[in-house]
Amino acid sequence: MRIHLSTDRRAQLLRALKEYVAAEFDDSLSDFRAEALLDFFIRELGPPVYNQGVRDAAGYVQQKLEEIEGEVYERESDDHSRRSAP
Repeated sequence: MRIHLSTDRRAQLLRALKEYVAAEFDDSLSDFRAEALLDFFIRELGPPVYNQGVRDAAGYVQQKLEEIEGEVYERESDDHSRRSAP
């Protein structure tokens, strides 16, 4: 799966990356290096972070389904002899 960013989102991330490097490392990134670094992060970190988010969401939904199972289902009688005849 390839992660696609809108043009606006990509520009925001590039700006944030350049600001971070300037603030934390007292250095500057050229546009070319910032784009290369962002592409690397998306390619290498994007899929595992995305997959972990999917696993977390699936676990959360499963937990909630288990919690409400007893609240949603009506108890069924096993005794069929108590049914009234038609």
